[in-house]
Amino acid sequence: MKSMIITKQKEIKNILDLVGEGPVFIVGCSECATLCNTGGEKEVKEMKKIFEDKKIDVSGFVILDPACHFLNDKRILKNYRNEIGNAKIVLVLACGNGVQTVAELIQDIDVVSGTDALFLGEIKRLGDFERRCNLCGECIVDLFDGLCPLSRCPKSMLNGPCGGSINGKCEISEDFDCVWDLIFKRLKDGNNLHRLKDIVEPKDWSKSVEMGRRI
Repeated sequence: MKSMIITKQKEIKNILDLVGEGPVFIVGCSECATLCNTGGEKEVKEMKKIFEDKKIDVSGFVILDPACHFLNDKRILKNYRNEIGNAKIVLVLACGNGVQTVAELIQDIDVVSGTDALFLGEIKRLGDFERRCNLCGECIVDLFDGLCPLSRCPKSMLNGPCGGSINGKCEISEDFDCVWDLIFKRLKDGNNLHRLKDIVEPKDWSKSVEMGRRI
């Protein structure tokens, strides 16, 4: 299994509005966006064709490896100076981090995003992703035998289930297991149900705003 930033491609009409009359340079990502089928080589070439069919000039395209790697981007984009210079818009098909990395390197041209970043998730199978982490800065999975109710419950219930689940499935969608049902079973199997007596304090969201960190 691999965790990654899950994205979805914006509506084509939205993208066309962002790009306008062009010319446009398209940027994709070799990792997360490729696996999500939102910004790999295939999707970039499909986007290029859509623009050309709409008579929007495409000055070029590149697949960064990955888009969120500043030094790699800087090295790769040097080879596309002319193509980028001929564009009025740079469309990035990558997560928000990738878009911002590209924007930091290309400061004299409008950089826009063609995708919406959704969450940090796990690949269950090809094209099937599940949210696993909200990157909240205060991990609590140790309280719940390795499961996170904050990210895996649509209501982010921290102190037990909402009461709306049916047969272990979330009331929001029967496609989702109720994470509290999973937590209960895991704690019961490990003779740790007593942990549920402890009230979890509200999350301290100030811990999620570490703007920069060096390790």
